Amino acid sequence: MLSLLKRPRPVISFTCAPGDLGVIAEPKPAKTALPEWYRKLPAVDAAERSPTNSGLTVKRCMPFFDALSTGWLMPLAATVRMEIRDDGKTVNSGWEFDRPLVSNHGAHQVAGNPREPAPPGKFHNFWSIRTPPGWSCLFLPPLNRAPQPFECVAAIVDTDTYAAHIHFPFFPTAPDGLYVVEKGTPLIQVIPFRRDSASIDDEIRAETEAEAGERERVYRNTVAGDGWYRKHARAAR
Repeated sequence: MLSLLKRPRPVISFTCAPGDLGVIAEPKPAKTALPEWYRKLPAVDAAERSPTNSGLTVKRCMPFFDALSTGWLMPLAATVRMEIRDDGKTVNSGWEFDRPLVSNHGAHQVAGNPREPAPPGKFHNFWSIRTPPGWSCLFLPPLNRAPQPFECVAAIVDTDTYAAHIHFPFFPTAPDGLYVVEKGTPLIQVIPFRRDSASIDDEIRAETEAEAGERERVYRNTVAGDGWYRKHARAAR
C-alpha cells in the first residue's frame, strides 16, 4: 500500500528529431561521464602521507564530486574545427555535418562584456529539454572538468514551458590556433531545480554562540578524516 502512495520521481526529457536519433551525440548523466583523471586518482596518496599530512585527495571531497556528477552533460552534436586568430578577435569554424553547428552572435548584443574583444559565438543544439511543471534548468560550463578552447555562457531557462531548442552562446578562450572539438565534447552541464526552492529570504548578522559551536564541531569532525560529510551532511538530504 505504501508503494502506491509514493510520488513518482520527476523526469527530465531530452528529445530530438527522429532523423537525428543515433546520429548526433546524446546527453549523458554527468555521473556516468567522470573525467579520466578523476577516475584514476586514488582516494589517498600513500606517497604524500606523513604525521602531518593524511594524503587525502579530492577523491574524498564529496562537495567536489557532487558538482562533478550532478545533472546532465549536453554534448557537441558533431565534430567542429575552430580556428582562433588575431589575438582571439576572430573565430572561424568548419564542419562536415549536414546541419549548422556554430554561428555568430552580434558583438553589440554583449557590448562591454568582460570577454571583449573576443567575439561571441553560438553552438547549435538539436535536443529539446522538457521538465515537469515548476521546474527550470541551470545551464553552465561543465564543472570541475578540463577547459576547452571556449567557454559557454551560463543561463537559466524555464524548461517546463520553453520547448524550443536552447542553443549555447560561447566565447573563445584559447590562444590563437586551430582546434578540433570532437563530437560528444561536453558543452554545458544542465542542472534541473524546482523554482519554488529558489525562493529564500536572507539575513546578515553575527553568529550565535550555539552556531559558532556547531561550526567548529563540523569542521573538526571533517578534518578528523572519518568521512563525516558523507555520513552526516549527505544523509540529511
